[in-house]
Amino acid sequence: SSDLFIKINICRCFMEILYKVHNNLYVNLTNRCPYACTFCLRQTMDRIGESDRLWLEREPLAKEGIDEFAKFNMEDYDEVVFCGFGEPTEAFDVLKEVASYVKKTYNKPIRINTNGVGNLINKRDIVPEMEGIIDTVSISLNDPDKKRYNELVRSKFGDESFDAMLSFAKECTKYIPNVVLTTVDTTISHEEEAQCQKICDDIGAKYRIRPWEE
Repeated sequence: SSDLFIKINICRCFMEILYKVHNNLYVNLTNRCPYACTFCLRQTMDRIGESDRLWLEREPLAKEGIDEFAKFNMEDYDEVVFCGFGEPTEAFDVLKEVASYVKKTYNKPIRINTNGVGNLINKRDIVPEMEGIIDTVSISLNDPDKKRYNELVRSKFGDESFDAMLSFAKECTKYIPNVVLTTVDTTISHEEEAQCQKICDDIGAKYRIRPWEE
């Protein structure tokens, strides 16, 4: 029976769909990502925030994601964030279904943390499909220089990734109330941060410098 208990707990860890970070509830739907970023936390750890293990045994179905919310007191959380150990738009159709449920049932602000190449991943413009469901899209800008960006993210889509990310961000400003492009504190110079601010100003998005390992 103790072996069974261990197996059950291992399965539960592999399917850790929801986890807490600060006052927010994060949703882990996929481990797939078209990027192999040089700075990715997945290279050195298997958990973030109050999670046990974010590597999934398999990708959850929408119903499995939805059912997990009943285990949490949603009044305790400020925001629901789609961000796990993968690029959330890799599981975009499941994400939409889960996000719609959360919005209707709990009326919580919903954010997606993304690398911004969801249109390339899904081979279509997914941005209009987020209208009315997603309140904030936070896109990793990483670096203002296209060549340096491509070196950092090592995208399977190659050199088109930087332009696709900026195009996605601009498109988001038409449908999403809050569009934020981010870089990580201490990873680029103040001069480069000023260049990032200009990029955001041109797009009509906000710029945020976030702490390392947030």
